[in-house]
Amino acid sequence: MGEMVDRDQEHLRLLSIGYYILAGIALLITLLMLLYIALGVLFVSGIIPENRNSNGDPRVVGYIFLGIGAAAFIFGLAFAALYFAAGRSLRSRHHRTFCLVMAGLSCLYIPWGTALGVCTIMVLIRPQVKGWFEPQHPPALDAAPSAS
Repeated sequence: MGEMVDRDQEHLRLLSIGYYILAGIALLITLLMLLYIALGVLFVSGIIPENRNSNGDPRVVGYIFLGIGAAAFIFGLAFAALYFAAGRSLRSRHHRTFCLVMAGLSCLYIPWGTALGVCTIMVLIRPQVKGWFEPQHPPALDAAPSAS
């Protein structure tokens, strides 16, 4: 039985590290969205010259780049933070449901997130591991309230 506990603890530790790495990868990819934002600023400010054959305003394209870049940047930061929080939750053995939800969402991050998500679900459904995530009830007070 002790070997099973050690194996489960090691799996949780490795999964936690995996979510930290996934958060870092998500953050690096998110930083690429700053290029879209910069390109949008260049279009809006007029630094990139207007094409003489175009009928439209080049600032419209800039606003589109700004909007898409800002939305993707915020979305990416949120997911990186959620992956990091899932790693912390696995390490501290709290918020099992949150970890399961993040495992499901990480399956969309093909191929590394899929492998991490499936392994997380497989570990978190083990009965021994479920017990580690349950909140510990405080000990009952045996003493009757004192009359002062």
